[in-house]
Amino acid sequence: MAKKNEEIIEVPEEKLEGKALEQAAEAESAEVTPVKEKKTLTLEEKKKALLERAAALKAEKTESLDTEALKEEVKASKKKSEMLVDLEEYVKTGIYLGTRVVTPDMKKFVYRRRADGLAIFNTDLIDEKLKEGIKYLSTFKPEDVILVCKRQSGWKPAKLFEQATGIRIFRKKYPAGIMTNTELSNFFEAELTIITDHWLDKNALKDTLDVKKNVLMICGTNNFSKGANQVIIGNNKSGKSIGLIFYLLARGYLKAQGKDTSELPDMDLWTGEDDQ
Repeated sequence: MAKKNEEIIEVPEEKLEGKALEQAAEAESAEVTPVKEKKTLTLEEKKKALLERAAALKAEKTESLDTEALKEEVKASKKKSEMLVDLEEYVKTGIYLGTRVVTPDMKKFVYRRRADGLAIFNTDLIDEKLKEGIKYLSTFKPEDVILVCKRQSGWKPAKLFEQATGIRIFRKKYPAGIMTNTELSNFFEAELTIITDHWLDKNALKDTLDVKKNVLMICGTNNFSKGANQVIIGNNKSGKSIGLIFYLLARGYLKAQGKDTSELPDMDLWTGEDDQ
């Protein structure tokens, strides 16, 4: 908290570096809002705040226009190979939406910021990294893989993923040490860990790296990819987006294993935001 009469200086997210960048990035994943010292606003400050609020509302109204511009831009640069799903599904689930913080690791996947400051992933690259992720995951047997998702919005699609693939999942809480401490009754070994968000799933990531196993990591714009053998980029905050990622991973994995995908639950069930 600032000292009395000390001015609080706002630093733009794109200017953050080092520890400040890490703290801001982790706060976004943990949905923590920094507490600032209250102060009495002058008339000019109130006027400025109203203007900023008006600008923010205008940005929200132009989101649909941003979406149309995004669709046209991606269509223009679309690769010859077909996307895993229609572009409309990527747009509808908001998989392309990042946060206000962009780490150096994710900067190369971002091509612009929206009017409200949110970074936007390149949808073509999302599709490409998902294909790479599916190919990588398909080199492992179900019993050698675990998926970790502490974020509540991902609990339902994680369960569907487990049911479809036979891959063990950890929702809500991952018991730290169960891959490293052989004395524990629930100790087990895995060759690959799928991490949904490294800020929230840091215990599972640490365990995996400690035993020198492999990591498939889903990264939003505020994530660092250190320790990952393979990265999938996309919005890992929204249940709709996480659901789409898990659905595509499950469908691709089953296809690669030569298994029937006709019984796979419809994509809408994965991307819905009802009961977890």
